[in-house]
Amino acid sequence: MGSMDPFTAGDRMFSFMSIVFPLMFLLVFGLIIYGIIASIRQSQRNNKQPILTVQANIVNKRTNVRSTTHHHHDNDGIHNHSSRTSTDYYITFQVESGDRMEFEVSGQESGLLAEGDFGKLTFQGTRYLGFQR
Repeated sequence: MGSMDPFTAGDRMFSFMSIVFPLMFLLVFGLIIYGIIASIRQSQRNNKQPILTVQANIVNKRTNVRSTTHHHHDNDGIHNHSSRTSTDYYITFQVESGDRMEFEVSGQESGLLAEGDFGKLTFQGTRYLGFQR
């Protein structure tokens, strides 16, 4: 006769999940905390930089559309899903030295600016402050 394993398959699965789930939770939580800290550090670096205004030309505009979909079942067992999109707007400026800088701008600001526009770009570190034609 073979030896009997004292753990059933369900017990092993429970044991596995009791280790994996907390690790996944800590990983996600850690990534969120890392993102918050990185954002605060970047903001502090920007605050230490001088506010500069330079002549610049708009050489590119782009968008990044992000979509999230959520699936869930209600109490009646009906499957529902909802989608949400958000759009980030970016403009690339070329300054007189030939260097290019890309900044995230609001959708309203992006709509007012066009490739080829020339004017004064104001920024502080990586923070876009404005553009005047």
